Amino acid sequence: MEKLKIAAVGDQFITSAVFEAAARSALGQGVEVVTHDLAWPEVPFFAHDGPAGTEIKEYSGRPSDLETVLADADALLTHLAPVTAELLSKAPRLKFVGVSRGGPTNVNMDAARAHHVTVCNVPGRNASAVAEFTIGAILANVRRITIGHAGLSQGIWRGDLYRYDRTGDELSDLTVGLLGYSHIGQRVVRLLKPFGCRILICDPYAKLTVQDAIDGVEQVDLDEMIARADILSLHARVTPETMGIMSAERIAKMKKGAVLVNSARGELVDQSALCEALVSGHLGGAALDTFETEPPQKNDELLRLPNVTLTPHIAGASRRVATFAAEQIAEDLARFLNGEKLKNPCN
Repeated sequence: MEKLKIAAVGDQFITSAVFEAAARSALGQGVEVVTHDLAWPEVPFFAHDGPAGTEIKEYSGRPSDLETVLADADALLTHLAPVTAELLSKAPRLKFVGVSRGGPTNVNMDAARAHHVTVCNVPGRNASAVAEFTIGAILANVRRITIGHAGLSQGIWRGDLYRYDRTGDELSDLTVGLLGYSHIGQRVVRLLKPFGCRILICDPYAKLTVQDAIDGVEQVDLDEMIARADILSLHARVTPETMGIMSAERIAKMKKGAVLVNSARGELVDQSALCEALVSGHLGGAALDTFETEPPQKNDELLRLPNVTLTPHIAGASRRVATFAAEQIAEDLARFLNGEKLKNPCN
């Protein structure tokens, strides 16, 4: 009997070796694995305007580079491979694609269905990593860690940060609002509770867990959350409904001195309006892991503001995210081969 042939297309985060190890653990050694590694994150992925046009987004490399890898593969395990209609047409044996991320945006799902290819993903794969990062970003702003570090790195001793009018607040005294209450939002709530802060969530498609309701977490609409929150943290997916949801008008309605934290997607925020609010002092600070354009332009004013914490889209990056995500799609591949119900089917 011919061996099952798996194409493991990794990158510099979830490498092909990680996918191969997960596949062999889930399926045994009696499989053939062909490996290929893409350049991301050393080379930024294509967001919307890459060689695949508008067919897919957030992918690394060119579809044509994978034609040989997938020519006789039965299954593909990947993170950012560009799975287009043309590529699928050149992979006649392919029956399964496992995408180790929260959404299969790098896969043409219509074409996958037309070619009878099953696709699975790993929703919530980085929820713990992003939640931890969010807490760190909040503390870096409200406890003046970012400003203090920036001063010392320039040889300036910011003793003035002990002044009453310049020092930070304690998280226990603040109200934190979360836009989005799915995997990540729920984990952020869990980590916030020990600090003793007031917690608001806004998500019209979710309900509070029983425990969160018991613990006093409030579910409110967006206008109320914006009016009450000292810290507003974004955890929503980008949809037509949420694109630009933090508009200039809504940013203007945030509390004076409030902090905006965005570890979701840059498209959620009017970045120009945010910058103006930070410069004017209307907002006390911001922590941004995602931007309208990634990487940001070198002349972007946000890069020069003292009251922002900026990171290069790394909130969801941890070694455990890489291994966990690979393990999950390998497990679903095993279920697929055994005719069992998949844990995370996309089609």
